[in-house]
Amino acid sequence: MKPEYEIISELLEQNSRILDVGCDDGTLIEFLKKEKNLDIRGIEISKQKVQTCVAKGLTVLEGNAEFDLKQFPDKSFDYVILGQTLQAFMNPETVINELLRIGKKAIITIPNFGHWKVRLNLLVKGTMPLTKTLPNSWYNTPNIHMCTIKDFVEFSNIINFRIFKSLALTNKSISKINTSNLFFKNLFAELGIFLIEK
Repeated sequence: MKPEYEIISELLEQNSRILDVGCDDGTLIEFLKKEKNLDIRGIEISKQKVQTCVAKGLTVLEGNAEFDLKQFPDKSFDYVILGQTLQAFMNPETVINELLRIGKKAIITIPNFGHWKVRLNLLVKGTMPLTKTLPNSWYNTPNIHMCTIKDFVEFSNIINFRIFKSLALTNKSISKINTSNLFFKNLFAELGIFLIEK
């Protein structure tokens, strides 16, 4: 289980209607169903992973979030979750706007490309880094838009969404991100977790 799952669970209210975008094999959906009374479904691009979810009894649609979120009506979910996927989209701005159109709030988690190990690896080895949250080599990574925690915070001002809560995950330790500690969180956090709204 990914360490951010418990944090995501704590951000969600009981009896909420949830969409997990890019739900993979449904592990988060299973966890949230077990932890809370949630009406949760998913959308996943991989046909094989959708079949895995359906075999588990989960409600998951096959679709590409970059194009297929249009099928959902405005505010049809209380929360939309996008876990460690934003950096893989061609147009992150469109995806965030769609998340906030179909959901009252969205939870986005991002691997932090500003982490000190990533910076050191580039400085010393001169190669793209491999870390716990960035396990793929440059030639087979799904990541096309490298993003740091600081980048995401600045992006919120550019495309005009509100960060309601921002958390940093470092070695399974959770802490709040604010303007006074942004530099250090951007340097030491492995993962950023953001609760956002329009």
